[in-house]
Amino acid sequence: MSVEKRTQSIDLSHHLSELSKARLTSPLKGLMKYFEQPGILSLAGGLPSPAYFPVSDISANVLVPESFALTPTESSTSLSWLWKLFGSHNATKERTQAVTIPKYPAVKGDISLADSLQYGPAVAQAQLQEFLKHFISEVYRPAFEDWTVLIDTGNTDGWSRAVMTLCNPGEGVLCEEWTYPSAMASMIPFNIQPVPVAMDGLGMKSDDLENLLSRWDPVSRQMPRPHVMYIVPVGQNPSGSTMSVARKKQIYDICVKYDVIIVEDDPYYFLQLGTYTFKDDRSPSATPSGKPSADESERYVSTLTPSFLNFDYQGRVIRLDTFSKTIAPGSRLGWFTCNPVFAERLERQGETSAQSPCGFGQSVITKILTHWTYDGYIRWLRGLRTEYQQRRDFFIDCLAEEFHLHAVPAVAGVWEGCIMYQASSKVKKSTGMTEKYSARNRTMFSFVPPVAGMFVWMRLHLDQHPSFAPGDRDTLETKLWTKLGENGVLFGPGWMFAANAMAENPDDNDSGHFRISFSNVEFADLKKAVTIFGRVIREFFQEDL
Repeated sequence: MSVEKRTQSIDLSHHLSELSKARLTSPLKGLMKYFEQPGILSLAGGLPSPAYFPVSDISANVLVPESFALTPTESSTSLSWLWKLFGSHNATKERTQAVTIPKYPAVKGDISLADSLQYGPAVAQAQLQEFLKHFISEVYRPAFEDWTVLIDTGNTDGWSRAVMTLCNPGEGVLCEEWTYPSAMASMIPFNIQPVPVAMDGLGMKSDDLENLLSRWDPVSRQMPRPHVMYIVPVGQNPSGSTMSVARKKQIYDICVKYDVIIVEDDPYYFLQLGTYTFKDDRSPSATPSGKPSADESERYVSTLTPSFLNFDYQGRVIRLDTFSKTIAPGSRLGWFTCNPVFAERLERQGETSAQSPCGFGQSVITKILTHWTYDGYIRWLRGLRTEYQQRRDFFIDCLAEEFHLHAVPAVAGVWEGCIMYQASSKVKKSTGMTEKYSARNRTMFSFVPPVAGMFVWMRLHLDQHPSFAPGDRDTLETKLWTKLGENGVLFGPGWMFAANAMAENPDDNDSGHFRISFSNVEFADLKKAVTIFGRVIREFFQEDL
């Protein structure tokens, strides 16, 4: 791969927390470098003999990379959705290939349980390291030369380690005004507070970020100006927005100007679904090649919005990736991509906590990836994108059948710059032998179809409720959420995604929101859930049924 000449990362060690700077190499883990010397007779570590590992080998039937189609398998007709509703999800027999991981390698360097299940370094098994480095260089293409890779047990663990490596108690972290609640929950007990930045339809607003940092008053804010940012730029959780290239460059330049480290949490990067189109407006698209190939891999990668790494010429981005959304969350396996100074400190933290992810999970995923090869994994990711796109489309199609959706431009707030759909009740009118529908004027909720990720972020128009009074949003949201739960449907309550929801003195946020996942349940259950939601919310708003 030909790339432009890249620079070395700059010295950013002044960002390290006091705790991180105090971490020493684990005395036992410091010996690991000697274990790898050829012919070494190690009597130093308390390593169990692999002969006593009670597993002789692990075998698995692995799906072929082209298991899922690259375009929707049926046309957008009512008949096709009936098939999704009543057809068996597993009607097509899965195509698999058998792989085996032996206890001892037949060829030196092969994946083996003797190595995978033994104590090991906190970086990654050698074969996984090699695969990830190739993957990062092809897909993310960091703009600085000396980037490195370190594994973790998923992005929540990755963020927890990053924030402890970079932040001291009493500091703040820049984040989107709506964000992933577990990220906030992991730092608040250490007196590290969220500093929300306003959002629009592209995620965090660069002008608001500039204003916040340029006018920062440490006395009135009672904390120093933040030097760390936590951001979910693709399939933003919960809003579903995806940041443009121009916006990322603006934010990166601001972070250079004010010396801010960017922690890019990107679990939904490969679920970039594209723009939603109503069912009647869809047309069949040409089906690209179904087999893995280098040309198709390069073409697919070129369609993805670039990572912050692609603009990072200083090494101030710590990127968090995970296999949770692309292989399986129970594998508990992810990785950092960052400069070597940060990686070394993150490794020191890992040595005395989780050490490294489970050897069973590492070995199985590494075997799958090396069996598929890079192009095979890219083909797998392309198929996943189509599958989740169909799920998103089906869920929103169900909303369109249950409610009258009116498209309007969003001129302010988290969806500014997007086309927003306002939902009101359909009113059935009988005219002779036919039935027609008209809409009521009252908007019950609104949303923007997500362009990435697994969620629809829904704003509840609680000010339209007959008994609404100022200050009632929290109460009304909880009442509606509870009513839905009593009727067998569970949504994510919006209040928990407010960046400062768990802070000691949260702002009075407009909490009239739900986060709704379309990623897991079967199509028939998605349809059923929307039908129940329609009935419950109409009753809640006291609409005539």
